[in-house]
Formats: sequence, structure tokens, C-alpha cells
Amino acid sequence: MGIVRKAVITAAGRGTRQFPATRSIQKELLPMVDRDGVTKPTIQIIIEECLESGIEDICIVVSPGGAAAFQQHFARLTDSERRVFKNKAWALEQADALRRMQERITYVEQPTPEGYGHAVFQAREFVGDEPFLLLLGDHIYIAGGKKRCAEQVIETYNVARCAVSAVQQTPDDKLHLFGTVQGNPLGSDPPIYDITAMYEKPTIEYAAEHLQTPGVKRGYYLCFFGMHVFPPTIFDCLQHHIDNNLREGGEIQMTSSMDMLRSQERYVAVETRGERYDMGVPFGYVETQAALALNGVDRTEMLAALLRIVAKSAATEPFGHIG
Repeated sequence: MGIVRKAVITAAGRGTRQFPATRSIQKELLPMVDRDGVTKPTIQIIIEECLESGIEDICIVVSPGGAAAFQQHFARLTDSERRVFKNKAWALEQADALRRMQERITYVEQPTPEGYGHAVFQAREFVGDEPFLLLLGDHIYIAGGKKRCAEQVIETYNVARCAVSAVQQTPDDKLHLFGTVQGNPLGSDPPIYDITAMYEKPTIEYAAEHLQTPGVKRGYYLCFFGMHVFPPTIFDCLQHHIDNNLREGGEIQMTSSMDMLRSQERYVAVETRGERYDMGVPFGYVETQAALALNGVDRTEMLAALLRIVAKSAATEPFGHIG
């Protein structure tokens, strides 16, 4: 199989958990102050993750008519906008970067909301016969070292030459939130596992019986990190589930097709050095912004601000007695 030069980002969801903000703006376009101190929509931060990890072409899966909002963000500056920013070199540099990103982006529509696996399937023609990186449009990743999280996963694919899912050791009280895998450790650094089983959002009881992995600390399991590299054969598995109307919770899910792929060919997991943040829920949005600030150019100021806020909050008695 060839090199990983394509990425697929799913962004077709309605963003209902961020309502009413998402009534007027696509969830993936909600703004964040990135680590470089520049305010960007979430999708741009994810695209930069891809490009800085060696990806050349990106497909964004959108809802019907959903491409327009993204295209507007990445479009060239109008003449009037350029006049506004004519003395702001940093803004013109950002605008040029947006234009270069736009040249690398393709949009495909998911005609009806039939699940994550169904959304990914819409990118089949874009992917063709190449391996590809898959990311969620509402997850931001902060690496624990110099290598981007996506770069780590791609490097694992370059070694294993098979499907790769990024995973993270996760406590059992969080299993209801994530797909979980069991694997045989290969004694590598970073830790890589041959996947032997996977299950979407297992109960603690099921995981304890079926999904424990040697070498993973007690009470923890290997859960999906929201980032994968797949060979194009994943689309055959998705096609099977779509043609046979094999659904879970009324939708064409991704994990069932991933498990089918695992049963047919080698599939590994890699423990990624970094953290994932889900900005698609209210607290996750706040947590994501805090993490970006604490890992960015404004780290010192952010720490000082947090200390002030915590000190003032601790000194306040919102339910004090009236004498």
C-alpha cells in the first residue's frame, strides 16, 4: 500500500449538544484561540494537524448544502477585506494560509444523517485505492511531544502497513463513552498492539471479561482516540453493512465495519502520546480552549488568570447566610 497523503474529516453532524450556538454556525466552525494565539474555527485547527503531519489532500464530509459555510471561511479575501487588513501583516499571512488550505480541500455530502460509518463511506471516491487518515471534525489533539498526534499514527502505519487506530489508556468509568479494543502488545515504543477484539462503548462487566489487554494498568482499557489510518478495504466493509442494512441504534456505525476489517486482515492500535479534546459538548468546549491556552504562547498569562479566578471563586460564598 502507498503513503498516507489523504485525510477525511467528518463534519456532517447537526451539533445539537451545542445548541443554540449551532443554530447559526456549524459546530466545526465554532472559534478557538489556538496555541499560536490566533483565533481560528475548530476545523482549521484540525486541518493544520493534517497538513503538518504530511497530508496533501483533505476531504470534509458535510450535510447537504453544508460546504458553503466552510468555503466562505477558506475563500480569498475580497478587495474590501484586503483594504481593512492592509496594515496588518499577520492577518494577510493568515489569509494566504487559508487560501492555500482551500486548494487542498474537497467537499462531499452525506445526503441523509445515517451514522458515522455512513458519513465516512461518502468519501470512497475521494480516497480511491489509497490509505487515508480519518479524523472527527469536533476533536482537537494536543501532542505530548514534538510530533503531532496524526504524525504518530501515520508513522505507525508506515511501519505496520495495515489499519491503525490510535488508542489511549482510559479508566473503566469512561468506557461508556468510547469504543474499546483488546490487543497483544508487540513490545514496541510507542506501544503497539495487534488488535484481537473491539467493542463499541462496553459495560465495565463486559470489558473486564473480554477486553483486558496485557500490560495495561488495572482498571484501565485501550479506548479509541478518534484518529485512524485505514486501507481502502474499509470501504468494502462499510459497503457490506450499508447493502445489508446492518445498523446499531438505527445507524450505520463505524466500529462494526472496523471489527469486520479486523477479522479479515491485520489491524493494530498505537498508544498516542498526547490528549484528545471534544469541543462538541459544552464542558468539552471550555476544556479544549483551556488546554490550547495552557499549551500555547499565552501559557504564563493563562496560568496567572486561572489562579486569580480560582482564588476569587474560593473566597466567594454564593449561598451565604443573611443575618
